Amino acid sequence: MEIRKFSILYHTLRHLRLIQIRYQLYYRLRKKWWNFRPPVKIPESSPVPLSAGIPSGCSYIGNNAFRFLNIEHHFPEIDWNYEAYGKLWTYNLNYFEYLNQEKIEKAEGLRLIRDFISKQTIHQDGYEPYPLSLRILYWVKFLGRYQIRDQEIDRQLYRDLIRLSKSLEYHLLANHLIENGFGLLFGACHFRDEKMYRMASELIRNELKEQILSDGAHYERSPMYHQIILHRVLDSYHLMHTQSWKSDPEFEKLLKSIAEKMLSWIGKMTFLSGEIPCVNDAAPGIAPTTSDLFRWAEQLNLSVPDIPLEASGFRMFRGRRYEMLCDAGQITPAYQPGHAHAGHLQFLLHVDKKPVLVDTGISTYEKNERRQTERSTSSHNTVVVGDENSSEVWDGFRVARRAKIKILQDDACCLEAEHDGYKKQGVIHRRSFHIGKEEIQILDTLSPEGRGENHFHLYPGCVIEKQGDFSFLIDQSVCLVFKNAETVRLEEYSFAAGFNQLIPGQKIIVSFAQEMKTSISLISKESV
Repeated sequence: MEIRKFSILYHTLRHLRLIQIRYQLYYRLRKKWWNFRPPVKIPESSPVPLSAGIPSGCSYIGNNAFRFLNIEHHFPEIDWNYEAYGKLWTYNLNYFEYLNQEKIEKAEGLRLIRDFISKQTIHQDGYEPYPLSLRILYWVKFLGRYQIRDQEIDRQLYRDLIRLSKSLEYHLLANHLIENGFGLLFGACHFRDEKMYRMASELIRNELKEQILSDGAHYERSPMYHQIILHRVLDSYHLMHTQSWKSDPEFEKLLKSIAEKMLSWIGKMTFLSGEIPCVNDAAPGIAPTTSDLFRWAEQLNLSVPDIPLEASGFRMFRGRRYEMLCDAGQITPAYQPGHAHAGHLQFLLHVDKKPVLVDTGISTYEKNERRQTERSTSSHNTVVVGDENSSEVWDGFRVARRAKIKILQDDACCLEAEHDGYKKQGVIHRRSFHIGKEEIQILDTLSPEGRGENHFHLYPGCVIEKQGDFSFLIDQSVCLVFKNAETVRLEEYSFAAGFNQLIPGQKIIVSFAQEMKTSISLISKESV
C-alpha cells in the first residue's frame, strides 16, 4: 500500500515545474510570518467607461439571497465566509460577478460592496488570489459603468490589488495565473498604475502564448474554461480599446488575435443546439454561452478565422443528421491536469440537434467519491480494462500516471488513435472511427490480447428498445449494433445536468475480448 502511495505521488509530482514547487514552498513558509501591510497612499482612480459586455447570469436574487451552483441561500446578514455548500460556492459569493447581471440596481450593487468592506478584517476565502482577481475585475467594471469615484471603495480595491500582486498563483499556473493577470490589468487601468500595468500585461502576454494552442483551444481542454478565458480576453480587448490612459497597440493586437483564434475553436466545438460538449471539467450555466461570446465579439468588430481542430486532439464530425465529437487528445498541461478526466478516445453523439450519447459531466468540485467517479474512465464513452482508469485521476484535481495518445490516421472520413493507459496490464487500446453520411463504424482493439468493457452513456430520457442480443434502438432514430460482443447489460448511472444536479440515466456496457465493432446507424422515424 505504501509503495502504491509513493508511486502515485511520484507520478504526480514529477510533472510539476520548478516554479510551482518553489512558490508552493514559499507561500507555505510565508503564512507563518507574513502580515499584509496596507498601502499608505491610495492613488486617485479614473474609472474606465466600460460596456457591460456579456451580462452575468442572475445569481443575486435580491434581499441578500444568492444562487450559485444551483444552490440558493438567503442571508439575514451576509456571511462572506459561508462554507456550508463547499469552497466553490463561497468563491462565487466573493467573485461579485452578480454586479454585472442585468437586473441589479446601482444602489444595491454599492450596498453589497460596502457590506463586504465593512467586514474586511474577517475575510478568508475572499482574500485568496483567484476570487481576488475576479472581484477586482467585476468591481472595476461596475465602477466604470456608473463612473463611480468613492474613496472607501478605492481604498479596499487598491489594497486588494496589492494583495493580488504579492500572491500570484505561480504554484498553480494555468487558468488561475492568467485570471490573476486579468485582475491586475483591470485594477491597473482603474488606478492608472504603471507598475501594475507592466506586471499585468507581461503576465497576460506570456500566459496567452503558453495557454492557447495552435488551433485556438485553451490548453486545459475544457470547453467551459475556454469560454471563461475567452470572455476575459474579449473584455480585456474592450478595456484596452476604451481606456485613454495607456497606448499599447501591440498588446491590443495580441488580444485581438488570440480572441479570434479562440472564437474559431469554440465555434467548431459547439453543437448545433448551442450546447458545449461537457468533456473534462465542464458544466452548463457557468460560463457565457458560445452565442453570447460571438455576439460580444461582433460588437467589438472581431472576425472569426477558419482554423481546423488539431492541437487540442478534439475532432467534430458532422453528417446529415448527426454531430459526433471525438477526443484523441493528451492530458494537458502536464504540470496542471486538475481539470482533466480519464476519458481517452471517448466520443459524444448528437442526432437531430439532440444529445444521444453523452459524457456524464460534473456535479461537484468537492474531493469526494462523486468527484472521483465523474473523472473516471467508466464515466465516459470508451473502453475500460481491468476495472482501472486509463489515467490515474485522484484527490479531486490530481493525475498520477497518464495515458499517452498517438493519432495514427486523421482525415475527413477516419480518425484512428491508440493509447497506452493500460500498459500495466500489457494492453494497448486502439480505436478507429469510420465516418459515413448516416452511419458510423467504431472499431476497438485491445492488443495483443486484452479483455475490456465498452461503455455507452445515453442521455437521460432516451427510450431504449432491445432489438436482439447485441443491438438496440434508441429513440426510434439511432440503431446500435455490437459485433464480437460477449455480454451486454444495461445499468443506471447519474448524469450531471450541472453542479449539484444529478439525473438518472441508462448506460450500455458491452464486454468483449480483443476486438469489437460498434455500428451506429441513423433511422428515419417514418421507416420504424
